[in-house]
Amino acid sequence: MMDRLNASLAKWLPEQRLFLRSDDSARYIRLRPVTQLAGISGITLVFGWTLVASSFLVIDAISTGQSRDSIQQGNIAFEERLTQLQAERDARAAEALAAQARFNAALDQVSSMQSQLMASEERRREVEKGLSTVQATLRDSAAERLTVTADAADADAQTPDRSAEFSVALDILSGELRQAADQRHSAVEEAEAARLAAQELTAERDQILARNDEILSQLESAVTVSVAPLDQVFRNVGMNPDDVLRTIRRGYSGQGGPLTPMAYSSRGNAALTDTEEKARQIIVTLDQMNTYRIAMEKLPLAMPVTANFRFTSGFGRRWGRMHEGIDMAGPVGTPIYATGDGVVTYAGRMGAYGNLIKIRHELGTETRYAHLHRIGVKVGQRVSQGERIGDMGNTGRSTGPHLHYEVRMNGRAVDPMSFIKAAENVQ
Repeated sequence: MMDRLNASLAKWLPEQRLFLRSDDSARYIRLRPVTQLAGISGITLVFGWTLVASSFLVIDAISTGQSRDSIQQGNIAFEERLTQLQAERDARAAEALAAQARFNAALDQVSSMQSQLMASEERRREVEKGLSTVQATLRDSAAERLTVTADAADADAQTPDRSAEFSVALDILSGELRQAADQRHSAVEEAEAARLAAQELTAERDQILARNDEILSQLESAVTVSVAPLDQVFRNVGMNPDDVLRTIRRGYSGQGGPLTPMAYSSRGNAALTDTEEKARQIIVTLDQMNTYRIAMEKLPLAMPVTANFRFTSGFGRRWGRMHEGIDMAGPVGTPIYATGDGVVTYAGRMGAYGNLIKIRHELGTETRYAHLHRIGVKVGQRVSQGERIGDMGNTGRSTGPHLHYEVRMNGRAVDPMSFIKAAENVQ
């Protein structure tokens, strides 16, 4: 059968002979068509596998870069929107204070106009009372003149003309009455104008308060939506968010004493308005978000390898045993970085791990970096996230150069991909 196969392939792959000569002898190796076909097929498969693997690495690198860029752009857009809403809220609050000040000034003006109006009304009553007195005196004088007709000529010759005096008095009183009426009319007009201005200021204040309430509602929705993914991050990595918040707040609980005298309210413990309650809730949620941010900085969420690599093994059972980390393959000497702030607790050789680095982080987490070619840190050294700690290698029980990366929570191994994916969800 091999002869028939060689005969059929001889048309395209004729038999070749490879001669080997020495000083005193000559030999040759026969390359039959089947042997040539097998060699060409093997070379083609190796070349094709190399192309496919390279394309996968390139596609993975491109997709990873694009996803990180899109997440960072979304985070920047959200931060800008939150800053814009806060600025608009502050502007509306300033407008509300200015409107309140104008409203108070208008109320003072209305009060002043009412005082002037009351004073002019009092003067008008006094003038009317004086006019009534003058009229009574005139009537008495007329009656007296009628009864004393006999002595009229002598009285006219000896005494001044009383009617002329009364006429002058009437003129003075009439002028005072007209002046009081004019003042009263102008005071009424000013009071009406002040009342209209107060109404306009009240409407403007109500509009500003409504806009402030709308802005507070938007801020409340924005911060609530922002806290949800942070809360989910800790649940995804197997941590209780409430325990994390309590732990962080115990470490950041410093306060200052009161620097001003204690003030007491004359209204008692008045209930908060809806706006004040929303503002208080926003402050509470922002504090929760800030606490989550502090906790995120204490977790190992970064990638230990930033250069091109290939995932060769995941977390879980492998070959009948538990594989407690993930493997990332790359060339010897590829930089390895710390995935979070912490303290180096081990740096040396350890059995099947080969060259190993252990870093203790806060909140009960620990990371391990195994099979290293070079260790660049010492025990007790404090490292920061993104700091280079060693190089990828092939030490210990390893079939090729790669990094074995582990994450442990309170001594128990957990899937490192849960931390890496959690970081991508909140960037």
